[in-house]
Amino acid sequence: MSKNSMNMALTVPTGSIDGYVSTVNAIPVLSVEDEQALAHNFRDNEDLDAARQLVMAHLRFVVHIAKSYSGYGLPQADLIQEGNIGLMKAVKRFDPNVGVRLVSFAVHWIKAEIHEYVLRNWRIVKVATTKAQRKLFFNLRSKKKSLNWLNHQELQAVAEELGVKPEEVRRMEGRLNAHDASYDAPAIDDDEKAYAPIHYLEAKNADPALAVEQEDWQDQREERLFHALKALDERSQDILQQRWLNDQKATLHELAEKYGVSAERIRQLEKNAMNKIKNAIS
Repeated sequence: MSKNSMNMALTVPTGSIDGYVSTVNAIPVLSVEDEQALAHNFRDNEDLDAARQLVMAHLRFVVHIAKSYSGYGLPQADLIQEGNIGLMKAVKRFDPNVGVRLVSFAVHWIKAEIHEYVLRNWRIVKVATTKAQRKLFFNLRSKKKSLNWLNHQELQAVAEELGVKPEEVRRMEGRLNAHDASYDAPAIDDDEKAYAPIHYLEAKNADPALAVEQEDWQDQREERLFHALKALDERSQDILQQRWLNDQKATLHELAEKYGVSAERIRQLEKNAMNKIKNAIS
């Protein structure tokens, strides 16, 4: 991949990111051996092309991690961009002699950069996003006579005067009374009241490093399965297709009649083909 292609892959578009995701997902996943060779070449020889290949091969995992932060109302492209910065920092500091995969090491750097971005930009409430909401926001601020919540009569009066539904007034009032929360948990003993965004920045029931490693393994397994199927002869491919992949599966006797052999012979061909597939993906 050329330098321009790398720059395109590292620069996430501000609009639809579907094209970017398709591009990075098409970049081949590195085997353990290739990853080690590239890492050693970059660490020992300062080969920038080796570093480039390491970064490019792991961009898909940045996308995977960035998706888990989509609930903050921040642009997905920006989250990915920040994660890419973390990935490049991880590649620079990665030591191939430690014996772990780059993805396990990089996930912490990727998350650290995204966390920092969230801290700088996230707010619990976006007060008014549409023109109508902004109009209601500014009018409601001028109509409120105190910092207290509106009672029922006041709510109805404001809604009637501004020509909106009472539910809209109450919803906007809630936004007006909202405040920013501390990122870190307050120093109190009651866990029920100790809410803080830090508790929700990552899923507690899953390790992102394991998730991306699993995705890496699954991609390699599917690629091996594809090549193993292509390596089979045409008859064996058809038998597996008819017996395992079609919605309406064929019987041994139906395939025996099709190929003019015994049902036992079809069973043997099926077994041999399955063994080849298992050996290829194991």
